[in-house]
Amino acid sequence: MTLQQMRYMLKIAETGSMVAASRVLSVSQPSLSEAVSVVERELGFSLFTRGNTGATPTKEGMEFLGRARQVVLQMDNLERRYGGNQPEGMRFAVSSHHFTFVERAFLDVAQQVGSGRFDLVLNETQTQQIIDDVARCDSDLGVMYLSRANEGAVGRVLDRNKLEFYELFEAVPHVFLRFGHPLAGRESVSLDDLYPYPQLSFVQGAYESSAFSEEPLWAPSAKTVKVSDRGFATSFMLHSDAYTVTSGVYPEFLQRGAITAVPIRSGERMHIGYVMPRGLTLDAIGEAFVAAMKLYAKVEG
Repeated sequence: MTLQQMRYMLKIAETGSMVAASRVLSVSQPSLSEAVSVVERELGFSLFTRGNTGATPTKEGMEFLGRARQVVLQMDNLERRYGGNQPEGMRFAVSSHHFTFVERAFLDVAQQVGSGRFDLVLNETQTQQIIDDVARCDSDLGVMYLSRANEGAVGRVLDRNKLEFYELFEAVPHVFLRFGHPLAGRESVSLDDLYPYPQLSFVQGAYESSAFSEEPLWAPSAKTVKVSDRGFATSFMLHSDAYTVTSGVYPEFLQRGAITAVPIRSGERMHIGYVMPRGLTLDAIGEAFVAAMKLYAKVEG
């Protein structure tokens, strides 16, 4: 199997059809179909299900394409560093929970890549989507947390997808709320203290369970608000008595100090880290990103 064949397979998956892929690649459709057949014979299984609506990766095809994408990306990185010819461009993608230190670390990486061609992606998303993105190698790594409450269920999903979790730091769950909130001046709060106030949480789609929740603790509340955007969550807190539960890592300069973090008395701990495909290692840009996350977690926490 050649690197070019891998690129062909990835382009078919990206465009969703042989016709579209052949047009983008400037390769005849019969040649592209033959390339797919050659690879499928070599692998011993079908990569795509063909139909009137296009080409859809099979379950085995999804796993292969994820690995092939990683190989192609690593080869591009090698060519960029050691080869005389420039590849299509550097690509680095991250899927993450809604952490501000991730945003700042990603900005650092963007400023380091130089003036050449690049494709950078930061996807703040749901827990299951983080896992799916990394398992398919759509993202180079995913940033999330494990705790006593979710490590069983989430750990099994990570293991099933052959992903490894690497801890960055440990954090005590905090409640975020506006400075004028009735609980803002306390040294700490209990879950019962939070009951009268609206609870903000991030939607998890089809995986609305405590195991896949982005919030490490779930306080009993008769008032709940689910959002998908961190900016709106912050705005909602600033104009109400709503709160959200997270790591406590929050930069003071945001909202000019209008948001404060109060520790929650629970005994729970968040183990915040990143996930990658098992057996793979960080490249130079990945190492720079992880180093920046560690730095900003210390600065902001």
